[in-house]
Amino acid sequence: MKITEKEVRYVADLANLRLTDAEVHKFGADLDEILEHIDKLNEIDTTGIEPMAQVLFDSGDMDTLRPDIPAPPLGNQAALANAPQPGTGYFKVPKVIER
Repeated sequence: MKITEKEVRYVADLANLRLTDAEVHKFGADLDEILEHIDKLNEIDTTGIEPMAQVLFDSGDMDTLRPDIPAPPLGNQAALANAPQPGTGYFKVPKVIER
């Protein structure tokens, strides 16, 4: 599978990135390698193997996750207590997207 320069530039545009011609060439090659690897993974026979909802499994005493203990929510007033510019229950932040 060969990714075109147009496709690389399209993905870069979606990510709001400006790439040089050298970067377009490099990322095109990188994306090609990724897609080739995915094609190889798709060739693997997975019949009879149950899909996993997550990569973690029951490991008994070896669990690495803490217990899930519910806690009361923080609340707007406490969350905004140290905000530099709180406003009507929200954080005020400068505009960062210029499209």
